Amino acid sequence: MRGYAARRGALAVAQCAAVLAAVFALGALLPGDTADVLRGEHGTPEQIAALRARLGLDEPAWARFGHWLGALASGDAGRSLMTGAPVGEEIARRTAASLALGLPALAAVAVLAPLLGVVTGLREGTRLDRALNGAAVLLHAVPEFVLGLLLIAWLSLAAGLLPATAVGLDGTRLLADPAVLVLPVTVLAAGRTCDLSRQIRAGVAAGRGGPVAEHLRLLGLRERTVVVRHVVPNSLGPAAQQFARCVEGLLGGALLVESLFGIQGLGTGFVEAVQNRDTPQIQAYALLFAGTTVAVHLAGDLVSYRLAPRRWEAV
Repeated sequence: MRGYAARRGALAVAQCAAVLAAVFALGALLPGDTADVLRGEHGTPEQIAALRARLGLDEPAWARFGHWLGALASGDAGRSLMTGAPVGEEIARRTAASLALGLPALAAVAVLAPLLGVVTGLREGTRLDRALNGAAVLLHAVPEFVLGLLLIAWLSLAAGLLPATAVGLDGTRLLADPAVLVLPVTVLAAGRTCDLSRQIRAGVAAGRGGPVAEHLRLLGLRERTVVVRHVVPNSLGPAAQQFARCVEGLLGGALLVESLFGIQGLGTGFVEAVQNRDTPQIQAYALLFAGTTVAVHLAGDLVSYRLAPRRWEAV
């Protein structure tokens, strides 16, 4: 496994570098730049040209990319072209809000999905299995923004039980008022819990009735031992990789949920950076998202190896 982890680590570095280069190239193709955004429609060509020179935007794109990489190598992600503030401070502030939203959602998925998947898989075909599986399919079919709007309408506007938005609250104040996180966390976790639980259910049901389980029963092992020590671990191995994809999906889903509930997190920050053509911020967000995605996929593969090593013998 050490050799596999080393190969994946080297590949992760190459993947992150490719993402940075692709994002910078795509950003350079966007019409306009930060100088156009700052001066707006009323800026004269001379004013825009002077601002572009002051911000270093008159240099070739490859030179600006090289300068940013050199600064990044020394731990400096640069300064925002819009505000002049360090990019690291801005991302840290928004990371706190995204973590306050994402970690409870991940915790809910990590607890509920295996529980529901194992319970329904062991009771395949029963009323409980059909009811929970049907509810999961129905909930998965509802788009996140529709589910969010329905929850706001029912629980916030109609019943007045929970706050509808978190406008004006940063990461620390979100934690101080956890009621504002109930609806967005529910929206983020709902669909991913359904996906993961259905995968675990299918694995448990297939494993319990499979030839390996039957052979173990013939050897005299108790049913509980067969399920706990063989069926469930072999079902959770592939689920660890799916859970990694849930983390990746949260990065995209968080953009929608943050916009819907007014949370100033990484998703909304990235959109604002693109709108402002703020290249240092765009690159920093791209590096953070790419690094997170690669890291969680690697972690998911390693956990899957530990839970079901026979699936990885050919890797």
